[in-house]
Amino acid sequence: MSDVVVSQLWIYPIKSLSGISLDSVLLEKRGFQYDRRWMLVDKENRFITQRQYPRMTLIEPELSDFGLAIRAPDMPTLIIPYPDPQIELYDEVEVTCWDDQITAHHINTAIDNWFSEFLDVDCQLVYMPDKTLRPVDPDYSQADDIASFSDGFPNLIISEASLEDLNSRVDIDLTMSRFRPNIVVSGCEPYAEDGFGHFKIEQIEFYAVKPCSRCVITTINPASGEKESREPLQTLSQFRKMNNKVFFGQNLLHKLNYINDNQLKVGHKLIVIEPSELPIFD
Repeated sequence: MSDVVVSQLWIYPIKSLSGISLDSVLLEKRGFQYDRRWMLVDKENRFITQRQYPRMTLIEPELSDFGLAIRAPDMPTLIIPYPDPQIELYDEVEVTCWDDQITAHHINTAIDNWFSEFLDVDCQLVYMPDKTLRPVDPDYSQADDIASFSDGFPNLIISEASLEDLNSRVDIDLTMSRFRPNIVVSGCEPYAEDGFGHFKIEQIEFYAVKPCSRCVITTINPASGEKESREPLQTLSQFRKMNNKVFFGQNLLHKLNYINDNQLKVGHKLIVIEPSELPIFD
């Protein structure tokens, strides 16, 4: 295997909205800085995603000097201020993300109204404060591993070669954005990430602990916000299926290096320390 390098870095500040590609990111205890720290919830305070509202993919956040700048077709730009951890301004609300009950902060109704109008659903935006600690599934983690509003793990890695191989098998053009990774690497064989096991990027150690099961969100075209076919799930089920689920990419845990600044940059090398056994697919 030639040098494996980081080719893309992504964050998704608001769960299930469009992502932001960055050249450099700060890795924190619960994942990349700003990654999935905000989430939209319905009237019952349960999370909503593209599974129910595919138009969420058309909402594009951007990091600005004043906060998140949010844009969507035919909508005015919305600014969501970055929370100040030293100031408690927001009301606490208990929200549900999958099976987890999580204490979050509600920001304000003007922001809620913007999202409700575009998505045509009564919803509100919440933020995960620093004091909220959401544990990772104990079957795969240590006691102190935490996550944001992600589907369960702090980070996800996929190789460019895996996407290229999948694209060679389907009759539509799949972009990496359908799969919502945090780290994309180049310089390896397709699906090499299945065996990365324990590895490091710069001085930060990562652990590929579980293949990522894929859902209907991958069938939504990020450019149109519409489901246009059964791909890529139909094709993945032919060679990446296990226990009636299909898999693409690897979920990651990590160990911060408190001597260094824990910055990851495009171009950093990935070095495998101890490879893992390859999963056996049906």
